[in-house]
Amino acid sequence: MSQKSLHEQREQRLRNLESLTERGFDPYPYGYLASATAASLHEAHAHAEPGEAWPDEIVSVAGRLMTMRGMGKVTFATLRDASGDVQVFWQRDRLGDSYGGVKKLDLGDWVEVKGHAFVTRTGELTVEVHEWRPLVKSLRPLPDKFHGLADKESRYRQRSLDLIVNPEVRRAFTLRSRAISFIRRYLDGLGFLEVETPVLQAVPGGADARPFMTHHNALDHDFHLRISLELYLKRLVVGGFDMVYEIGRNFRNEGISYKHNPEYTMLELYWAGKDYLDILALVEDLYGRLVQELTGSMRLVYQGRTLDFTPPWPRVDYTGELAARTGIDFDVLDERRLRTWAAEHHAERLEGTPIAELPMHALLAKLYDVHVEPFLEGPVFVMDHPELISPLAKRHRSRPGLVERFEPVAVGMELGNAFSELNDPIDQRRRFEEQAARREAGDDEAQPIDEEFLVALEYGMPPTGGLGLGIDRLAMLLADVPSIRDVILFPLLKPE
Repeated sequence: MSQKSLHEQREQRLRNLESLTERGFDPYPYGYLASATAASLHEAHAHAEPGEAWPDEIVSVAGRLMTMRGMGKVTFATLRDASGDVQVFWQRDRLGDSYGGVKKLDLGDWVEVKGHAFVTRTGELTVEVHEWRPLVKSLRPLPDKFHGLADKESRYRQRSLDLIVNPEVRRAFTLRSRAISFIRRYLDGLGFLEVETPVLQAVPGGADARPFMTHHNALDHDFHLRISLELYLKRLVVGGFDMVYEIGRNFRNEGISYKHNPEYTMLELYWAGKDYLDILALVEDLYGRLVQELTGSMRLVYQGRTLDFTPPWPRVDYTGELAARTGIDFDVLDERRLRTWAAEHHAERLEGTPIAELPMHALLAKLYDVHVEPFLEGPVFVMDHPELISPLAKRHRSRPGLVERFEPVAVGMELGNAFSELNDPIDQRRRFEEQAARREAGDDEAQPIDEEFLVALEYGMPPTGGLGLGIDRLAMLLADVPSIRDVILFPLLKPE
């Protein structure tokens, strides 16, 4: 729609608003009292026959006008509320002078109608209006569903319009909300305590990621938006809370893809006395129950692929799977041989980075990202990661060079991360120092040393199992949508 056309339509709608005011309508009332929703009306009269009517049952509904068609002395319209659509019917013979105001309504306006329900000859449940009033005038025309708001980026930028024009979009966000509610009920039922930890942190830790930075004027100090919930939740375990969780936003100054948004939601929990196998059993049970509750089955279809969340899920060994999928016939932790192999098979580069420039931890991670994770249909648990890429996990009790860690994976996406948590403060300091050396060498995603966390750890953290689960990717699976932006109401976009 051209700017000229938009301006003309807006001017006409302003004239219609003025006309409604002149007719005695309050153009912006303070509330409404709907006795029914579109869905409840359809449910109450689900088995009605054409021609049936209930003239003595007066109902009121309120919503947005999505279609209107006038035929002289009568006007039909589709009214949409949060639950769905219902047809309404204005008739001049019943309404008298107030019928003239109907002619001043525009698509997108909110109205409240009161009347009785009936079923038309064509079987359409309809409310015949006895009384009505405008609730708010839409000063801008709604976009055409198929042409005016068709491309994805426009829909993300104008989410309010997207939800108006494409009501099916609401399903993803409804499922997301119900999933979060289920997780809270599940964990509360086990005895976990929900807590809140700082979003602004002096030392951003708990993950390998580049943080966002901000400046606090009163303290005259730089802080970071958190990249993880982990280190503060562990402090609480040290303090005596043995079952804690938080559902909150993390922020990572990284790229954007179908499965990455710089601002995203995580569940993290810590359970004293447990190890990573206990946490694995919890994830299987939580996911299975959640999928069953929200979809009616342990199986769901995601982008044409059927995923079965019935426990137990398959286990996949990190280093074993990497060797099997690449054909490596030596220990993948042998750095010299792995570098030689990678240079031979990746023409000196891996995902655009020269092999020679990759430190061993990055080489392992990139080989896994290229050769393993994209091909895991799942859901599966990838088990027992190299210590080099796991600075906060406890060493494996029987496999040198590895840690007790797992990641749930489905359709090539990591869904979370879990450890037997490292609680040896001396070993933790050594690993932080290795991370600090990486930072000094130019790796701005390496973790800094968090001295306050180390002090807390020196007071003694009991054996603990920890878990982080991505809420956004869970919502993607439940809603069967291809992009993380489809389950974040307002994804990050470059300003126009």
